Amino acid sequence: MCLAVPGKVVSLQDDGTGQVDYMGTTVLANFSLLPGVKVGDWVIVHAGFAISRLDRAEARRTLRLFQELEKLNSAD
Repeated sequence: MCLAVPGKVVSLQDDGTGQVDYMGTTVLANFSLLPGVKVGDWVIVHAGFAISRLDRAEARRTLRLFQELEKLNSAD
């Protein structure tokens, strides 16, 4: 099972790659599947490739749900 965690694009390189921030952890991603991606965009990355773009509101809703799940899990 894969979880689609939104990440924010924080840098872009000339070779089509860049960094995505996942709640404080940054990872390298390839943006060749999302032409026109910009710093500040929210994306979903799978296997090192950004595969979809989200709007800010949807990304924040999803991140809140993950935080709620983490709280519920830690209460066990």
